[in-house]
Amino acid sequence: MMKKLPVEIWSDIACPWCYVGKRRFEAALAGFAHRDEIEVTWRAFELDPSAPRILDASTTLAERLATKYRMPIERAEAMMRSTAETARADGLDLRFDRVRGGNTFDGHRVLHLARARGRADAAKERLMRGYFTDGETIGDPETLVRLATEAGLDADEVRTMLAGDAYRREVRAEQAEARALGISGVPCFVIDRRYGVSGAQPAETLRAALTQAWDERPAAAADADPEAPACGPDGCAT
Repeated sequence: MMKKLPVEIWSDIACPWCYVGKRRFEAALAGFAHRDEIEVTWRAFELDPSAPRILDASTTLAERLATKYRMPIERAEAMMRSTAETARADGLDLRFDRVRGGNTFDGHRVLHLARARGRADAAKERLMRGYFTDGETIGDPETLVRLATEAGLDADEVRTMLAGDAYRREVRAEQAEARALGISGVPCFVIDRRYGVSGAQPAETLRAALTQAWDERPAAAADADPEAPACGPDGCAT
């Protein structure tokens, strides 16, 4: 029996387009005839690894974006409004006025634990909704414990994991793999280690990529190098 078609998605919790990309990928799967034969793995990517665990709440997201990208704050606010409007069309309520920035490394560790417990997608959804809609401090350990518990994980296990070093190596390894594959922006969807789609592309584009990978899989399984990368030094191929 043929194995399920693997789809790896590199993304960050604190990335609005990753949240949009998640919804669009879900829509792509919903219309894909072989959706039950797809195996999704969320991979870790940090947009700002140097961010403190919890950012100073006195600075707004618009102010941080304006400083980071050296743009007028009015332009940053316009970008946020445009992103929120786009996300709304995909059924998401992005409340940038509530967002409290912070480091997402521990959040990715939680997602690794969730993967091991069969709750990866539920945890990913809860952390993203917590960050973008509910204004949760995603870098705070007790906040992570609460959100992970709501996603079906055991609170004591999450708390113990966060207090130790579990999954640190795995998160770092996935980040290094992203660099090796040339992934510099997220979301990036890597299908069967042969195809890559970069960005929050429309559901139709993602479904077309799934269809192509599925249709070409039998021949590829016999002829392709299983170690061949899906992305090269110039980024993910489309």
